Amino acid sequence: HITAYSQFTLVWSDEFDSTELNLDKWTYDIGQGSWGWGNNELQSYTNSESNVMLDDGYLKITAKEEQLGSANYTSGRIKTQGLFDFKYGRVQARIKVPVGQGLWPAFWMLGSNITSVSWPQCGEVDIMEHINTETVIHGTHHYNNNGWQYSGGSVSCDASEFQVYGIEWSPSSIQWFLNGVMFHETTIGSGAV
Repeated sequence: HITAYSQFTLVWSDEFDSTELNLDKWTYDIGQGSWGWGNNELQSYTNSESNVMLDDGYLKITAKEEQLGSANYTSGRIKTQGLFDFKYGRVQARIKVPVGQGLWPAFWMLGSNITSVSWPQCGEVDIMEHINTETVIHGTHHYNNNGWQYSGGSVSCDASEFQVYGIEWSPSSIQWFLNGVMFHETTIGSGAV
């Protein structure tokens, strides 16, 4: 369940209550992890139903140990790029993730201008990242200020159970929430570093 709010009026949501991914809302990010993304990813992203499927109101993204090209693993990654963007508001999703060494599931946003200004100039907001077997989740924003900069916070969390992860983004700040409780805030207003 992913929801985006602007001034706390619902402007976009997906309940994943169909049998197939809604391609009016989502597109697949397809390719091998080493093609420019960080984190030393070993998988190849696909649009295969074995990696991305809807099941009774749940979006299931599954990493599998299987050969595809030069990758020994496959997984899925979906995005709204070119289909939906917004400025300011609340974004949240109810998510549970697998926990294990070598896993780095995330719920995140990039600026819609990434194709014209590149990263990190476009900005990145990681609403939730869970790394390996950690007992915390991370919320971070990345930006360009005479080079790559980032700021973030973490909070204790059992990411293997369903939790609601969210942000509230205003002209002056980004606040990160776990189950409605703020755990980190950063100032982004004019002149903020």
